[in-house]
Amino acid sequence: MITWILIGVAIIIVFVFFMYYNRFVRLSHQIDNSLAQISVQLKKRSDLIPNLLSAVKGYMKHEKKVITEVTNARKALVGAEGIEAKMKAGNKLQSALKSIFAIAEGYPDLKANTNFLQLQQELSAIEDKVAYARQYYNDGIMSYNVMTNMVPGKWFASMYGFNKREYLKIAEAEKAVPKIEF
Repeated sequence: MITWILIGVAIIIVFVFFMYYNRFVRLSHQIDNSLAQISVQLKKRSDLIPNLLSAVKGYMKHEKKVITEVTNARKALVGAEGIEAKMKAGNKLQSALKSIFAIAEGYPDLKANTNFLQLQQELSAIEDKVAYARQYYNDGIMSYNVMTNMVPGKWFASMYGFNKREYLKIAEAEKAVPKIEF
């Protein structure tokens, strides 16, 4: 009888060890997937930029500084390695795009151009997806970090080598409202 009880307890303990390990693995993969989704959305946004610039160039011939800024920001995003660099380059590109849209207000023909309007809508939709993907990533980080800080997850995390992860953060300078001058 005691033997069966000990076997039952051993099975439960082994089950708990597997359960916690699998939960950490699942959360880690969820975080990696959400990070990949951010990269996908940033790539989609980057791919739309040449089309946007083509639609804008004919109207904004004397706004070369803004067009150059967008082009350089896009190059930085495409060449960025690692999530921190991609986020920084993505935020710079977003700021540059806001400048184009603000300047476009002064060009009624451009604002009425269907290609420009369509690209503007697509970029807006992608910005929403990027924001959602960032939120989903940080939600995954929160679940993971809570599990690594609460008992008994804390014990299992240290035993299995799962460490706390960092949230995606926006630098204070990037939170500032861009100043647009005409």
